[in-house]
Amino acid sequence: MTRRIVRDKNVARYLANAFAVVTALVVAFPIYWMVLSALKPAGEIQSATPVPWTFHPTLESFQRVLQVNDFGRYFMNSLIVALAVVALSGLVAFLAAVALTRFRFRFRTTLLVLFLIAQMVPIEALTIPLFFLVRDLGALNTLFSLILVHFAFTLPLAVWMLRGFVAAIPDEIEEAAQLDGASRWQILGRILFPLVAPGLAATSVFSFITAWNDFLFARTFIISATENQTLPMALLVFFKPDENDWGGIMAASVLMTVPVLIFFLFVQRRLVSGLAGAVKD
Repeated sequence: MTRRIVRDKNVARYLANAFAVVTALVVAFPIYWMVLSALKPAGEIQSATPVPWTFHPTLESFQRVLQVNDFGRYFMNSLIVALAVVALSGLVAFLAAVALTRFRFRFRTTLLVLFLIAQMVPIEALTIPLFFLVRDLGALNTLFSLILVHFAFTLPLAVWMLRGFVAAIPDEIEEAAQLDGASRWQILGRILFPLVAPGLAATSVFSFITAWNDFLFARTFIISATENQTLPMALLVFFKPDENDWGGIMAASVLMTVPVLIFFLFVQRRLVSGLAGAVKD
């Protein structure tokens, strides 16, 4: 009986591993094809009989991308917006999560439910109202408009995730720090913040990817100020009326993916524990 149970567990583990490998291959295949297309010569990308394994790699597509006017400026604009959103959403979400967890006040549960409801509203449905709001604020054609909008959209989920992580920290730690004479701000900065750092890593990945890959708001709010356009807007250069430059599109997509991978590798040590902490209560 014991051998049968062990055998069943081994079979279940092998099936789970096989499913994980197949899922990883399915997820990684578009990335593989994107890199492959970026390295192919122009004549082979749209070939009727594509050869994925044997071809002559070239960097011509990457050269065309880097020769786009103000490509470096677009890159820096995207980086500024993404990092600003990560910093603002992380700081405000951390403070809000501590307040929602450690303090008792009316409508606290209602506020948490509203955070979840805010994630259910389609972004496309709010684009036109947000355009008029940004216009009335005089923030059109500025990076501030993109930072403000992405901050508003990433904050609710960040607060919800960090709330679960803060709730997992025992109250006795803060009480001991208070007995030692620590102020509220010292407790936040020296005790709670390091313990919540894994949760901040998880939310920062979400905030960075959301702001970095944005095309809708960049297209809507940056109308005439080309110096404030972001990196996804550079892809429009390769969409031409007669024929799209798929090599340039794929090369630009690869270059856009690299900063996301670097940021992910930077925080990946804390990411898994951060996601685990988000479900604790």
